[in-house]
Amino acid sequence: MTTTGSTLNSRQRFLAALAGEPPDRPPLWIMRQAGRYLPEYRELKQQHGFLKMVKTPELATEVTLQPIRRFGFDAAILFSDILVIPEAMGQPYRFRDQGGIAMEFAIRSDNDIENLDTGSIRERLAYVPAALQLLRRELDGRTALLGFAGSPWTLATYMVEGGSSTHYEKIKELFYGDRPLFEKLMEKITAAVIEYYRMQVEAGADAVQLFDSWGGACAGGDYEEASLKWIRRILREIGGSVPVILYAKGLHHRINELADAGAAAVSVDWSADLGLLRRALANPVTLQGNLDPALLNTRPDIVRRQAEAILDAMKGYPGGHIFNLGHGIMPTAKIENVEALVDTVRGS
Repeated sequence: MTTTGSTLNSRQRFLAALAGEPPDRPPLWIMRQAGRYLPEYRELKQQHGFLKMVKTPELATEVTLQPIRRFGFDAAILFSDILVIPEAMGQPYRFRDQGGIAMEFAIRSDNDIENLDTGSIRERLAYVPAALQLLRRELDGRTALLGFAGSPWTLATYMVEGGSSTHYEKIKELFYGDRPLFEKLMEKITAAVIEYYRMQVEAGADAVQLFDSWGGACAGGDYEEASLKWIRRILREIGGSVPVILYAKGLHHRINELADAGAAAVSVDWSADLGLLRRALANPVTLQGNLDPALLNTRPDIVRRQAEAILDAMKGYPGGHIFNLGHGIMPTAKIENVEALVDTVRGS
């Protein structure tokens, strides 16, 4: 794939960066693109509700395309939720009135784990490939199409804690207090994630992202056993079929371990200094990130200044750079700030 000049379309530019072939400018997409910052999203959500939009291919397609129509990002990420996997395994969830996630029950015993069903993943999540196939047709090869899933550790935190958590006491009690039971749970979740990714690849995803959003909650030396070894297994299974972007929040100090896990790109949160990070890498890997999402609540001049600093820090980096936020876009983001970000990256 040639990466010179300005003849690449958005999809080609994005895939070139993932292949470590820096294109004419860094490709741009935004994690959690769909959201309450878009009035068209708010209108649709008011009519149908979040979970109905996730599970209805036509609605998921519409929500996925909304930010592409407005901003022309180089990649579209499927509108969905990481917790569709626990739900498909038999552990439904809902949104708490006061905010956060509540699982219908918490995993507490061997019997709870035995009852988790990994054999019905394809049937219960059939709406996901259906949406991806619709999106593939709509995007028509012009824009890259991304699928995603949560890492086994991140999913396990919700499943064992019974929902959103701050201190992750229950999952850590399981990890330290009953390692065989912890591993039994992780085997099941890992198998479900692998099957889910296979479905997305078969449906036409150009790449997938793996969100280890709560990997930073692991104690220092235990990250490998608690999370990374399961990620490595997933990457071995599906990494050869499409590129995988590994997002690991709070773990940029482990950049070489993450880079060596087998992903095509490592995505880092806003607390990382990309200039320092690129120098710390033993071998160049595509880096994704890492504007602080809170900056999109400020002013366009601030967004431009901070985005330019990231672009300058990554100039000439041989491994490839995908510009993104350091976490998902906030519902309070201002549209004029997103426009300023797009203009700044495109003008680089």
